[in-house]
Amino acid sequence: MRQVVVFGLGKELYGIDIFDLQEIIRMMEITHIPRAPHFIEGVINLRGRIIPVIDLKKRFGLADGEITRDSRIIVVNIDETTAGLIVDYVTEVAALEEEDLEKPPEALTIDARFIHGLAKMGDNIVILIKTSEILNVAEKDQLKNFSKEDTYEKAEGN
Repeated sequence: MRQVVVFGLGKELYGIDIFDLQEIIRMMEITHIPRAPHFIEGVINLRGRIIPVIDLKKRFGLADGEITRDSRIIVVNIDETTAGLIVDYVTEVAALEEEDLEKPPEALTIDARFIHGLAKMGDNIVILIKTSEILNVAEKDQLKNFSKEDTYEKAEGN
């Protein structure tokens, strides 16, 4: 059995493994960083920690949506870097049985390495994503630069 947090981006449902999750928070003020990669919305101050925030819709090439009262930031670990993922809404934590899981079709896996599989939940299909594969190696390096606590000191030359 696998537990996943199920969330929505537009009309589609996605899920991430509960073990990749740190917490789910309401939308908060995001500080936009000039010349940041297109998918990094900015950074937030989460209890004294600077956390980069990724707009998953932009990252996945989906139509931009507006931030609503249901929008959330899912705080996750991406290869030892903490990041926030903007999602339209969170529905539940679901327990999935192995027989409900399927590998993605071969045609999808070429351009969507982040898709771990597909899960059947009643009449719905949940696209399971691997947080470690949301970004490529170069993008992960960019993300690390946004979350380093000593970035300010390096910029100042101290």
